[in-house]
Amino acid sequence: MSAPRTAEHSDSETVTAVVSAAARAAASLVPATTELVPGAAVSDPDTVPLPPGAASAIAASLSGEVTGDVVLVVSAEVVEALANSPVGKMDVAAALRPALEAAAGTLGRVRVASERVEEPVAALDGLRDKGMFVAVPLLADGEHQATFALQVNLPRPSAGGGQRGSLDLLRHVAMEVTVEIGRTRMTVQELLSLHPGEVVELDRAASAPADLLVNGTLIARGEVVVVDEDFGLRISEIVTDAAEAL
Repeated sequence: MSAPRTAEHSDSETVTAVVSAAARAAASLVPATTELVPGAAVSDPDTVPLPPGAASAIAASLSGEVTGDVVLVVSAEVVEALANSPVGKMDVAAALRPALEAAAGTLGRVRVASERVEEPVAALDGLRDKGMFVAVPLLADGEHQATFALQVNLPRPSAGGGQRGSLDLLRHVAMEVTVEIGRTRMTVQELLSLHPGEVVELDRAASAPADLLVNGTLIARGEVVVVDEDFGLRISEIVTDAAEAL
């Protein structure tokens, strides 16, 4: 039997999901020769990953619907590129502010203020002193190029409010939605023998509704339709307690 989920554990998962979404937004605006993608989130302050040759950190405060602090650590390569820009030396904090603003935008109506350049370890220590934070390495072709770290203060639900505070914080987080029409099981030999034109039979009747999954969790069922030459799903049933499952 699995252990019951505590409120603290739920808050930790919520913060990790929020920080991962914010890191993804920031990654798209950090200067890099190739696209940066977020790696695995780390919540242990003693194992926060730093990029090789970490040279500078940009720290800032967040205010608005969500409050907290954010730190973006970049490598010496980024700092040098900004210093030797064809348009002249660029201020590191000003150049990376758009990345911080993109991250803040995933949290709702949140403002970035008091951004400043700090030494990487000192900046992360400052986050640690303010409470729980989550760090996400930003990778380019598997190579660690930067680190995004965020400390946020979760809105506390009022009495009788249930999980409203956590849901309010998550409302701007993009989630993967999948429509599933059926499943089947096949052996490796059967998979290897597949060829064009072969029909794979699924475990669901053609008249049965399709499932709507959010991050792998079933929340609704409906009828597959065509909308402007694209597939769509007309919802016919909301699964009981779907919101709690999310």
